[in-house]
Amino acid sequence: MNRNVLNTANIKYLLLLTIVLISSSAINKVFAQGQKRIVQLSGIIVGDNDSNGAPGVHIYVPKAGRGTTTNYQGYFSMPVLANDSIVISAVGYQKQSYIVPDDPKLGDNITLLIELVTDVTYLDEVQIVPFPTEELFKEAILALNLPIDTDQYNSDQLSGELLAYMASVTPMDGNQNHWNFINQQIYYQQNKYLVPTNPFLNPFNWANFIQAIKRGDFKRK
Repeated sequence: MNRNVLNTANIKYLLLLTIVLISSSAINKVFAQGQKRIVQLSGIIVGDNDSNGAPGVHIYVPKAGRGTTTNYQGYFSMPVLANDSIVISAVGYQKQSYIVPDDPKLGDNITLLIELVTDVTYLDEVQIVPFPTEELFKEAILALNLPIDTDQYNSDQLSGELLAYMASVTPMDGNQNHWNFINQQIYYQQNKYLVPTNPFLNPFNWANFIQAIKRGDFKRK
């Protein structure tokens, strides 16, 4: 009698253990089917009509809230999931999207070469005038005291003495300063390996100076 009870208890225990093992394996299969494949996404992003890499480009997954940026060579690398929608964006370029393929044949590493497209935005023309209304603008035009003899006015403004004076007192603008700096750099590169000379020790300068004295170039007229 006791043996039959033990055999029945053993059978129930084995059946329960078998059911637990089958259930756990089924749960693991369902979990494995629902889990997405992880892919290491890497690549180079270049500018429009440019072979150099574009730095500072954003590559991110909007739904997951994760992403990265390209380095100074335009390279990036980040882990993503299969079927993720990747967005590539940069200032001055159009946004692009890329869906990570769920293809085991591609392996766990995907490398891309993405070329950005320039985003051109045309703005409406804006005219800036110092008058709030058109009527005030007309009144200001009619109130102008213009000279009658325009030829005389233009000749006075373009006289040689006035232009020479303006040229002597007008400071150098940005373009002139730039070229002055460039000329100084060129002069430095040409003479950086030469010994600096003293013009007072140049015999040719002294010869020209003596000839100028003999000719009377320094006499007051």
